Amino acid sequence: MLVVTGMPTCHGQTPATTPSAGSVRGTITDAFGAVIPNATVTLLQADLHRSSTTTDNAGTFNFPNVAAGQFSIKVTAAGFAPSSESGTLQPGEIRQFPIALALPASTTNVIVHETEHELAEQQMQIDEHQRVLGVVPNFYVEYNPSAVALDAKQKFKLASRYNFDPVNVAFTAGLAGVEQASNSYSGFGQGTLGYAKYFGADLASFTTASILSNAILPAVLHQDPRYYVKGSGTVKARFLYAIANVFICKGDNRGWQPNYSGMIGGLAASGISNYYYPAANRNGAGLMFENFGIGILGGAGGNLFQEFFSRRFSTGVPKGS
Repeated sequence: MLVVTGMPTCHGQTPATTPSAGSVRGTITDAFGAVIPNATVTLLQADLHRSSTTTDNAGTFNFPNVAAGQFSIKVTAAGFAPSSESGTLQPGEIRQFPIALALPASTTNVIVHETEHELAEQQMQIDEHQRVLGVVPNFYVEYNPSAVALDAKQKFKLASRYNFDPVNVAFTAGLAGVEQASNSYSGFGQGTLGYAKYFGADLASFTTASILSNAILPAVLHQDPRYYVKGSGTVKARFLYAIANVFICKGDNRGWQPNYSGMIGGLAASGISNYYYPAANRNGAGLMFENFGIGILGGAGGNLFQEFFSRRFSTGVPKGS
């Protein structure tokens, strides 16, 4: 599939006698639409000039200042069959090549499984570069609807990197300071020791909720902890989709199912967090369900932000997503 845009020539003007340079660019994906970083792309021009580049984290490549005339490109990537395209570049033309690589015909089931693991690893690395305003980690939003499911090890790896990201740790430290200043849990006391108790309890509570909902239960129940942005349709449809995703999620089989990981994980984390705070400030089941309800509202608000605003305010989002 080629998408061509050229430089317009006004009627009555004489074209320049010296052809201007154009460019050849594109995006490399697999058969499911997942981008392929680090693919090698080689351009061969009519004058036998050869140049090579690799795709970036968004799977894109670009050859600027390509002379007009015939050319061909060849794409190779580990685990995929090579692909080639050819064409003729007009003066000043920008030639786009969306290329989907296929698995080799001789690929065995074991190799397919290894390739899916590698694709999931690449996609996870892209997710880990996403940050709101370039600062706040936004690792659990997925803009690629065909993203490969994470395996159990990858779910734990992503949760660990999210939990102990310096920005999240700093936010927890700030929250502990605010809580101490307002004497939210008087049993912790004031001073350095009191602050350490606030910080330890908040960090333990945050980590417990994240590891249960994003790693342990998704690994056991074979569910995907990421939010998949719908990104199209009416505002109402996207709003309802975001709210519904508090209660449903994608399974590792790519089908939709009840979000047991998020619901059970949130409830369990709310109950466990009781034990991180002073006995005088605990309220048994009442506090557990209060925290669980807050978590549901927070999840819905987070999904709405992801659906309508995160693409605009986040850095590291793949191009074309």
